[in-house]
This record gives sequence, structure tokens and C-alpha cells, in this order.
Amino acid sequence: MESSVYGSPLSGGVFDFSSFIKQPQTLTRLFSWIFSIVVFATIISEGYINESSGDNTHCIYNQNDSACSYGVSVGVLAFLACVVFIVLDALFPQISNANDRRFIVLSDLIFSGVWTFLWFVCFCVLTNQWSRTETTEVIPADAARAVVAFSFFSIATWALLTAFAFKRYRQGLESVVSGYTDPVNDHTSPYPSGYPPEGYQQSPFSHTSAGEGTYQPPAY
Repeated sequence: MESSVYGSPLSGGVFDFSSFIKQPQTLTRLFSWIFSIVVFATIISEGYINESSGDNTHCIYNQNDSACSYGVSVGVLAFLACVVFIVLDALFPQISNANDRRFIVLSDLIFSGVWTFLWFVCFCVLTNQWSRTETTEVIPADAARAVVAFSFFSIATWALLTAFAFKRYRQGLESVVSGYTDPVNDHTSPYPSGYPPEGYQQSPFSHTSAGEGTYQPPAY
């Protein structure tokens, strides 16, 4: 029977906040959460500027509204996902069902891998559009550079989360495999170990049917 599955005792455990907050995975997820706030909050507050005439607004990244919308979408979803997975990480030791644990770890692995790619795309798009932007006094250049920088930092943190999730998933598979017993081979022999002894041979005497005895009386 498994003593632990996916890095925690299968029977459940007590939540320890001090140990939980010091875990590398928790710290990395908190950094990812903060970076996502910086990205989408900065774009919402300073990522759009008004035209010289009219009330229309445009994205500061080469007036490409799609670039700003993409950054906000990726940042907001990353923010929500970090909140959900932090809660699941806190509850993880108390979950005794191995299938539920597998689903959580697998979801974390897939989502972290996908968001690592999306942050990479976000960084490339924003960097490309910013390089084509004609900087003026109206455009907050520091805010634009901060969004690009924290998009790059998010690539690193989400890549680490992917690695942590993959490691925990492998630990779960190894614990299941090591604790598995094939019921076909799970039979206890009724004989003691080493039975029959080495060198044992069948009795040289053969059974004969009744009435066919080979007994001969001795000669006097």
C-alpha cells in the first residue's frame, strides 16, 4: 500500500502555513501572481492613450489594441489561476483520494506549460510592437517597458511551475508503480521456503495394481 502519493501522505495531513509558504513551488506561484498583476494592471491603467483629437483611445504599443488586449487577457487569467492553484496546494495534503491528486497535478502541469508558452508569445508581441512605436511625451515609456519586463519574468516563473508540476507528477507515478502488487503473483505457498529440497527425486518404486504383487517367499 502506498505511504504517499504525489509527494504527500495518502492518509491526509495537517496544514502547516509556515512550511507551506516556504515551499519553492508556493513562492514561485506567488511571484507569478504578482507579475500577472503588474502586467494587466499597468496596461489597464496606463496602456491606453487618447488621441490628440477625439475621445478614442489607442494602445501605447504602436496603437495596436490587440497587443494590449492580449496582455490583459493573459495576465488576468494567470492571476485567477494562481489563486486557484495556491488554494489547491494548501488543501493538497488533506486530499486522500489518489485520483483527485492526479487530476490536480496533471491540471497544474498542463496549465503551467500552456501559460509558459502564452507568456512567451506576449513578450514577443509587446517587444515587437514597442520597437515600432514612435515614442512621444504622451506615451508612458516606463510603464510600457515594465510590462515587457514582467512578461519576460513571467516566462521564467511559469516554466519553473511547469518543472515543479512535472516532478510531482513523476513522483506520483513512481509511488503508484512501486506500491502495486500483481494479484496473480500474490499467492503464499503452503510449503516452507526451500521446499522441496534440492536433489530430491521421485521414489524409484512404482505403484502396481492389486493382485499383481511381485512378492516371492524365501527359499528354505
